[in-house]
Amino acid sequence: MKFGVIIFPGSNCDHDAYYTVRAVLEQPVTFLWHESHDLENCDVVIVPGGFAYGDYLRTGAIARFSPVMESVARFAAGGGLVMGICNGFQILCEAGLLPGALLRNAGLKYISKPVQVRVESADTPFTNACRKGEVLTIPIGHMEGNYFCDEPTLQALQREERIVFRYVENPNGSLDNIAGISNPGRNVLGMMPHPERASEALLGSSEGFKVFQSLLGAAVAR
Repeated sequence: MKFGVIIFPGSNCDHDAYYTVRAVLEQPVTFLWHESHDLENCDVVIVPGGFAYGDYLRTGAIARFSPVMESVARFAAGGGLVMGICNGFQILCEAGLLPGALLRNAGLKYISKPVQVRVESADTPFTNACRKGEVLTIPIGHMEGNYFCDEPTLQALQREERIVFRYVENPNGSLDNIAGISNPGRNVLGMMPHPERASEALLGSSEGFKVFQSLLGAAVAR
């Protein structure tokens, strides 16, 4: 299986995701430049965390117009697996691949610490290696991780079981403790915590690696 990690100007977690796939998951992986339309026949696309150019306007507001995101949208519409992490989650929302928006944290402070997230849906390509209700320790590092959507959207997310992760203790004011959601087709995930920062015991937790294991299993099954 081949993974692709998008690089935007200023992004800083792309190499973390690349390392996790190559060295820990032991799968082929390539970088995808934001100005290219070519996804290079990847089976999975990761929109990584870290700052992207244009964040001074609104996080992801400029990055969503990158040529690569047009290809990502077509890829996702065809059932391709797409995972957005932290800033990548914000970009997917800005691009309309996921509903809602990410606002400034409650308290207006940057937060960087390990948090506990509960797996609310194990029936996704991103959580099939987990148990429903399982609690994972995964770090966060964000200023704008406060998920918000209107009431009809929230009801749809709840009814369709598209809330994939919830914070056990809400660190940022996120609506309904939401830490990660999927699209209706369940092939696109946005999550605020960084699973790549919890991929090896050396990092303090390897529980985030289950997300990558799940992705690999889903990609192979397809």
